[in-house]
Amino acid sequence: MSSITIIGTGNMARTIGARAIAGGNTVEVMGRDQSKAADLAKALGGGATTGEWGTAPTGDIVIVALLYDSVVPVVAQYGDALADKVIVDISNPFNATFDGLAHREETSIAQEVAKAAPAGASVVKAFNTIFRHVLEKGRPDVFIAGDNAQAKASVEAFIESLGLRPLDVGGLKMAHWLEGAGVVTVGLANHGVGNVDFSLSITELPVRANG
Repeated sequence: MSSITIIGTGNMARTIGARAIAGGNTVEVMGRDQSKAADLAKALGGGATTGEWGTAPTGDIVIVALLYDSVVPVVAQYGDALADKVIVDISNPFNATFDGLAHREETSIAQEVAKAAPAGASVVKAFNTIFRHVLEKGRPDVFIAGDNAQAKASVEAFIESLGLRPLDVGGLKMAHWLEGAGVVTVGLANHGVGNVDFSLSITELPVRANG
């Protein structure tokens, strides 16, 4: 199983933390508000601990569960404390009308995190195409992107411990398109599907026998 640190105390932090504990992983929670972090760790149970904001995380995998505009500044603030860690960005940089991305360039929050991260750290984009309650109650596919094969393998193993299927979409530049897929999920929720009780998934045709 994996050793996980979650930076953040919001709904996604709680949901991922709960599934992580259920999957037999160790979880550390870090938050700007130490009391909120302690409350979340207590609520998660399963031996979840609380770390001090800004100090070196105990987890090998560090999940940054913050609003998109806080992700890069926080990674920069942590600095060398994140050296040699696998940093997982789950954010969606939606614009004000939720029909596009907040950044206009062909980049992503994950790619900007990689620029701010210390040497030896690896960045993986994951979980951003999944509505929180679907992650809590369902078995959605989890799309991931990253440049470091070993880092992706560790994140894939963690996702599998949650009882979910990881699907690798390629290098970290693909995080831009995963963020675009996040926009697509909102469009579907508002139009074609009409609710948020779904997730994007991959359907594979059965393998045909030769002949």
